[in-house]
Amino acid sequence: MRETITLECTVCKNRNYTTTRNKKKHQDRLEIKKFCKTCRKHTPHKEIK
Repeated sequence: MRETITLECTVCKNRNYTTTRNKKKHQDRLEIKKFCKTCRKHTPHKEIK
């Protein structure tokens, strides 16, 4: 059972990316280091509701 999630930049709070994750295998919140267009650098992005 996969669900669509939104990733938000932890620095500027801009919602940049959407991705999917398996809800049964990964219950905790996802955090990935990705490129932010507004910050113009790689920053950690966290999953939001």
